[in-house]
Amino acid sequence: MPGSSLADRRLVSRPVLGTKTAFRSAGISLTALPEGHVIHVLGKPGGPDLAPLLSRMTGGKPHAVRAASPAQWFIVGDGPLSATDIARVIDTLPPGAAGIDQSHGRVRIRIEGSMVEQALAKGTAVDLAVSAFPVGHSATTLIGHLPAHVTRVAEDAFELIVLRTFAESLWDDLVTMSNGPAPGRRHRP
Repeated sequence: MPGSSLADRRLVSRPVLGTKTAFRSAGISLTALPEGHVIHVLGKPGGPDLAPLLSRMTGGKPHAVRAASPAQWFIVGDGPLSATDIARVIDTLPPGAAGIDQSHGRVRIRIEGSMVEQALAKGTAVDLAVSAFPVGHSATTLIGHLPAHVTRVAEDAFELIVLRTFAESLWDDLVTMSNGPAPGRRHRP
């Protein structure tokens, strides 16, 4: 529009996976989760473990706090947080810690079912067997060529956090991985 600036335009947020319907195949279900909130918390290197504090801040909700790397965590939830709520979370952090709202830049996907470990094994080298990767455990890894944060949320279910720009590609890769043996591999009965 002539004479208008970018500041005059209203940005409209649309769910990046909004056109994707839940996917189901034999032993796998794939669901785009609500684009609620994702806050990346960075602790002080060598500082205290902030996980107990973060858990109290989230009311102890299961899997609301996820280890991202040493001294880093994600706080996640289905509902969006207001700027005031985000500021309150960040202001509650101890000195030397920081919080960054990543809600606009990250998307969550749930993949579950009796064949979930086998499907994800086609794309990542992480050992996802429940004995090595129990419920509540998280890891940052590659799925194919895409970086993702993986959390086991139930015996047969995982949530993946991926950068928004990679969400559709990861979704398509997960659909492909959920449809039988890996390409080039022979299925053994």
